[in-house]
Amino acid sequence: MKRFLLILTVILVAAGCCSCGGGETKNTRVFYEYFDTVTEITAFGETKEEFDRVTDEIENILKEYHRLADIYNEYYGTNNLCTVNKKAGKEPVKVNEKLLDLIEYGIQAYSVTNGQTNIALGAVTKLWHQARQKGNELPKEESLKEAAKHCNIEDIVIDRQNSTLFLKDEKMSLDLGAVAKGYACEMAAKFLEDEGKTEYALNLGGNLRVTGKKSGGEFWTAGIQNPDLLSDKAYVNIVYLKQPSLVTSGSYMRYFTVDGKTYHHIIDPDTLYPKNDFKSVSVLCGNSALADVLSTALFNMSLEEGKVLIKSLENVYVLWVDKDGKVHYSEGFEEYIKE
Repeated sequence: MKRFLLILTVILVAAGCCSCGGGETKNTRVFYEYFDTVTEITAFGETKEEFDRVTDEIENILKEYHRLADIYNEYYGTNNLCTVNKKAGKEPVKVNEKLLDLIEYGIQAYSVTNGQTNIALGAVTKLWHQARQKGNELPKEESLKEAAKHCNIEDIVIDRQNSTLFLKDEKMSLDLGAVAKGYACEMAAKFLEDEGKTEYALNLGGNLRVTGKKSGGEFWTAGIQNPDLLSDKAYVNIVYLKQPSLVTSGSYMRYFTVDGKTYHHIIDPDTLYPKNDFKSVSVLCGNSALADVLSTALFNMSLEEGKVLIKSLENVYVLWVDKDGKVHYSEGFEEYIKE
């Protein structure tokens, strides 16, 4: 999963800058069980009882999507992605409609990003996961090239009528690491909005999503982590969340080193290796799922290609920190920076 822990700095800045007057109640709840990261929920102006009720519902949403997207474990009474991957090339698997929705979103993400976010890349990402677990050697290049032959997104078959999911290639596997967390975060935020809840901030390991404005009608603010963890400057920028979602992908928190060279966890589907043009990419937009997808895709594109993609989308703004630490902005991003 991406943006491993982002040290919770984004949400702490959002909460710390809230400065709600009148002694307004602040509630916070933290989960450690979902999407291999830390989830923090902060709200202002709620009673403890109401906050507990709402966050219990959010936990149920996160738990459900965590289990549906899990590629390593199966759960009693649920056919999830692990089940689907095991049955690849053998038979269709009857699954929850929510998993079909999630897979469809992943397929759309492939189209939007010109293939740079590919949920069908599981055969390749599995080899990198195994290498990170060992920690002292890279995947063999011939193994990566062979695995890449089994990553055709058109081999995903969704049957809505029978509620089944089928992978036509028996050596294929899906990996929703670039999609599931942002999608689950967005589903939790939609629940809050349907409940009429404002002044809530969700942080799923760096996937930040807020609802409404702060008390008094001010926008939330959030800090974008400086990828240079040795710098005295903690944040690249602090931004107003006029767009409610902020997601950062970075190479600086989840990586391993072989022969003195570091390899992060975001795999370029073209080269089958991590790309090192950027230290971090931050996406500000209205939807956490889209921000999650784009933060991965942009990491695998050149700056010029990324700017072209973002210009084709509405109300999406991006900050890149390149390998030399230089900051680049998409058109309009600087309007969100807090002076």
